Amino acid sequence: MSRMLAGIAIICMILFMSVIWMIAVKLDNYSIVDIIWGLTFILTTIVVLLYTKNYNVVSITLAALVFIWGMRLSIYLFTRNAGKPEDYRYQDMRKKWGTKVKQTAFVRVFMLQGTVSLLFSLGIFLGISKSDTILSIWPVYIGVVVWIIGFLFESIGDSQLRTFIQKPANKGKVITTGLWKYTRHPNYFGEATQWFGISIIACAVPFGWISFISPLLLTFFLLKISGVPLLEKKNSQKPGYAEYAAKTSVFVPMPQKN
Repeated sequence: MSRMLAGIAIICMILFMSVIWMIAVKLDNYSIVDIIWGLTFILTTIVVLLYTKNYNVVSITLAALVFIWGMRLSIYLFTRNAGKPEDYRYQDMRKKWGTKVKQTAFVRVFMLQGTVSLLFSLGIFLGISKSDTILSIWPVYIGVVVWIIGFLFESIGDSQLRTFIQKPANKGKVITTGLWKYTRHPNYFGEATQWFGISIIACAVPFGWISFISPLLLTFFLLKISGVPLLEKKNSQKPGYAEYAAKTSVFVPMPQKN
C-alpha cells in the first residue's frame, strides 16, 4: 500500500466526513453519523479500486462484500431512525459540550469516526492494492463463507429486533427469542465476523494476514468501547434483563445456561 494511496484515502475521508458534519449541523441532528458509517467503507473501497485499477477475483469479491454490508447497514439505520429524535448519546453530548458542540463534534465524532473507519479498512487496502499477486484462491472461498455467516447474524438479528420493537406490547421488554436467545448482541457478533471474513480473503495476497489487526480492533471497540457497554448499560434498566444476561452469552453465540 503506497503512501500516495493512503494520503488520497485520508483526504477523501476528511472531505466526506466534513460534508456529513455540515449536513448534520444543518439538520440539527448528529445521528446521521451513525447512518453513514457503512458508506465510509464503501468510499474507501472505491478509492482503492480506482487508484490501483486491480480488477480481479480478490478485489471484486472484497468490493462486492463491503458494498453489500455497507448499503444494508446504512439503509437499515436510515429506515430505523427516520422521523425519530436525535439519539440519546448525541443529546447527552450537546449537554456536555454546550456552546462548543459543533466544533467538538466535528473533531471528536465525525473526524474520529472517519479515522476509525480507515483503521478498520486495512483488509480493504491490503486485499485490493496487492491483489495483482494472488497466492491462493482458497482464502477467498473460506472468507466468503465466514462473511456470509456474519451477514446472516447481523441482518437477521437486526430484523428480529426491529420486529420485536415495533410491537407496542413489547415496549420496555427484552428480546430473548431467535438469535437473541444465544447471544445478547447477534448483530455485533455478525459485524465482527464479516470483517474477519474480509481479512481471511485478504490472506489470498502477500502480507494480507496483517489485516487481521482490523477485525481484532473492531471486536475490541464493540466489546469494550462503543457497542456492547453502551447497550448493556441502557438495557440493564429493563425488567428481566439481569436474568436474561445471567444465562445468555454476551457476544459469541452459545446455548443458554440452565
